[in-house]
Amino acid sequence: METHGPLGTLWVGLGLCGFYIALIWINSVLGFMLTPLFIVPLTWLQDKFRGKAPARG
Repeated sequence: METHGPLGTLWVGLGLCGFYIALIWINSVLGFMLTPLFIVPLTWLQDKFRGKAPARG
């Protein structure tokens, strides 16, 4: 079995930490950005089916 020593283990550990931090970050950002894209049109459809007039501001 080939080994790369403690430096290789630390390097892989840092890489995996960076990967999982990026994964959590991108999932958080996508959830934060994509949720309004589905919620807002759904509220428009609910207002249309309930017969409410659009709010004018």
